Amino acid sequence: MTVIDYQTGDEIAPVENDSLGTGAFVHLAVHSEYSISDGLTKIKDLTTRTTELGMPAVALTDRGNLFGLVKFYSACRDAGIKAIIGVDIDYDDADSVHRCILLAASETGYRNLLRLVSSAYSSASDATGNGVRHHGRVARDDIFAAAEGLLVLLGSASDVGVALANGEGAPRRLKRWRQAFGDRVYLEVMRTGRHGEGRFIADAVALAAAQNVPVVATNEVRFLERDDFEAHETRVCIQEGRVLNDPRRPRRYSEQQYLRSAAEMRELFADLPEVLDNTIEVARRCSYAMQLGTYYLPSYPVPADATLESVLEERTREGLRRHLQTRPDANVERYQERLEYELGVITQMEFAGYFLIVQEFVNWGREHRVPVGCRGSGNASLVAYCLGITELDPLDYDLLFERLLNPERVSMPDFDIDFCMEGREKVIAHVAERYGHDAVSQIVTFGTMAARLVVRDVARVQGKPFGLADRLSKMIPFEVGMTLAKAMQQEKELTEFVERNEDAAEIMDMAYKLEGVVRNTGKHAGGVVIAPTRLTDFVPLYSDQAGGAVVSQFDLYDVEEAGLVKFDFLGLKTLTIIDWAMTAVNAERH
Repeated sequence: MTVIDYQTGDEIAPVENDSLGTGAFVHLAVHSEYSISDGLTKIKDLTTRTTELGMPAVALTDRGNLFGLVKFYSACRDAGIKAIIGVDIDYDDADSVHRCILLAASETGYRNLLRLVSSAYSSASDATGNGVRHHGRVARDDIFAAAEGLLVLLGSASDVGVALANGEGAPRRLKRWRQAFGDRVYLEVMRTGRHGEGRFIADAVALAAAQNVPVVATNEVRFLERDDFEAHETRVCIQEGRVLNDPRRPRRYSEQQYLRSAAEMRELFADLPEVLDNTIEVARRCSYAMQLGTYYLPSYPVPADATLESVLEERTREGLRRHLQTRPDANVERYQERLEYELGVITQMEFAGYFLIVQEFVNWGREHRVPVGCRGSGNASLVAYCLGITELDPLDYDLLFERLLNPERVSMPDFDIDFCMEGREKVIAHVAERYGHDAVSQIVTFGTMAARLVVRDVARVQGKPFGLADRLSKMIPFEVGMTLAKAMQQEKELTEFVERNEDAAEIMDMAYKLEGVVRNTGKHAGGVVIAPTRLTDFVPLYSDQAGGAVVSQFDLYDVEEAGLVKFDFLGLKTLTIIDWAMTAVNAERH
């Protein structure tokens, strides 16, 4: 089948050596479990199923976020399929809220996507500029300003789609999108069995023909298999606090929103094959490849005639000299050999800046009366000891430096720095002041539907008695790492109860399907990222509905994959209590 350029009406020749092929189909609108309000699909399952269906590419377009982006890209790379990076984003237009899909076509588009999604959680005013903060939304003009390198899909929920349904203003609105995006505007159509789709397709195709704009088909995927629909609806009800059999509950989804095969989509759109061909062309145009696994340390200031390595060496040797003055019986040669070895490894692995950064904020904390300590492998480093990062001489205890850094296993050093609970925020504020408030943030975490909680949630949504849910959940052992399958194996009483109680069996059947799915976001207890430039050059940012602390949208592992370095600022209540006790004792003495 041919692919038509709607701008010129000409046939587009297939790209040479293009693995995407022709006559296929690419899903361009997919929500994963990281679309916390309405997605069910786990990313690994998505890429596995895409490969099974023989599809050459797939897009991830979660609702208003890029939480799962790095995991998605890595999974696609491992599966040998093309990852298309995108987002399904809400935007304000005058007094109305609409949605569109944005896809990154280039590195510029990817950077614009990071900044645009971040602004949805940090912008202080809405489209009218009246100072009202709308969580998870951007202004349409902001999208226009960030259009370079992005493709946009305008469906029935966009301002163009709503105008089409109302019969007024759609051509004018579409023209405005084309002015901003050029030939990177597509109208999006679907056939998922929901009201109004047929009329919208007819109107959209007519509008597209009138303005020479291409049309693409999507299936607004929310789950993998048709049989997953009930689990999806249960997940939506859990998030919205609703009950499944409530007749007043909004029914926004259909059982047809699964990952259809190319053959199914071809049959569904047999009358409009070009809208499927165009998905291949969109996939070809989205050519950005993420660079993962490269570290970008923040800049540590050094004199013009010095290097990071020379500054580290000078400070370390001075620290060792002071230490040996207090140890006249020490084997000086042994200390010097160890120091030379560690400095050599640090220089070889290019981590001098990391040690200097940690040394600066640790010593700043001590200078400002913030109790601080270091746990873990950092105590095995003589360099760290000489810099004042740790307070334990590793040679006294024969600690191995390779626990912290090993040139045969390249990974970031990891100093577990503890601050007292009261002083931790003060040190983080100092770091933000030093490196820039737009370069420092904490890190997101994701809560999942754990065994006990998912049983209670499912029972509530299914309308089961509270007593039954309470009894069933309490039969599940309360221990770390407990799963429903493990509980059924270990607890004979639970197994027998589920076998003889039909309601309990129904709860467990659904709980199995939802266990482990992302439920909410949180903030990592200690992780802080410091970027060499603006954070949004590397990661998207997020804040909760209340406008709390800014966190990266990538979790602990994905932040490092994206190139940023994590520093641990752990708040330890024990240090706070010790500090209180010492203050009280000293006060009594005086």
